[in-house]
Amino acid sequence: MRLICLLLSFSIFIYKSSGQNYDTTIAKNALVDAFLNIISKYKANVGISVISIEDGSTTSIGNNHHYPMQSVYKLPLAMAVLKKVDEGKLKLDQMVFVKKSELHNTWSPLKDKYPEGNVNISIAELLSYTISRSDNNTCDILFKLVGGPKAVNDYIHSIGIKHIAITATEYQMSKKWTIQYQNNTTPYAMAELLAGWYQNKFLSDSSTQFLNRIMVENYTSAKRLKGLLPDSIVVAHKTGTSGTNDKGISAGTNDVGIISLPNGKHLAIAVFVSDSTENHDTNESIIAQIALAAYRFYYSK
Repeated sequence: MRLICLLLSFSIFIYKSSGQNYDTTIAKNALVDAFLNIISKYKANVGISVISIEDGSTTSIGNNHHYPMQSVYKLPLAMAVLKKVDEGKLKLDQMVFVKKSELHNTWSPLKDKYPEGNVNISIAELLSYTISRSDNNTCDILFKLVGGPKAVNDYIHSIGIKHIAITATEYQMSKKWTIQYQNNTTPYAMAELLAGWYQNKFLSDSSTQFLNRIMVENYTSAKRLKGLLPDSIVVAHKTGTSGTNDKGISAGTNDVGIISLPNGKHLAIAVFVSDSTENHDTNESIIAQIALAAYRFYYSK
């Protein structure tokens, strides 16, 4: 039996369907119904949080659980780097020498371009590779620049986002399956981080705009948050994807970001599909269906 908690704001009740219990803290509405209808079809733990930025309304499912972020954690890393840019401790045009020894055999478009390494790359370009292309090597190079995972974790907590944990680099995660679960978040914490960032609460205007641009330019997957939305909808997002173990379990297929609606509203949305026995395409489809449900609900209001 799967227990899924819906964290919102009003009355408490229990809703039971298809042998599953849903413990919720809000009177049921159409969006909750839509989310439950989607996730009940699949063998996966699904966490969802949507914040309507303009009116502050929130819908969250599975918020009692911490989900492995995978490469989604590159977003708080980028924010920590840009905070140091805002403080004058780093510069976007500052060049960083990338040694061949730093280019591990992992997902790395930078390594594909410079297989021998030993090149100078600007911090702006390192950030672009890390966010837009989800490069694992540039991620770890940026971790070194800001003092490691603990420094990023401390920064995120210092701005009031408490339920995000960042403890390991990409290289460390590659060494043992369980380590990826140490980099985790609740759905609401990630949506709260997104909403605060988008409202210029954490970074300067220029840093916020830079991060927004490289998130909009995301090349990693158009089949998740963007998958079922109209082509004209702008989505600034960061994906995260695990491998699949010998038991057929995918630790995480994730996407988080800001959806800009045609009516001028903006949604901070975080979707985590964890410990799934579904195939990769299905996991991406779950995220796309959830994004479409949120889009329809808030665009119609």
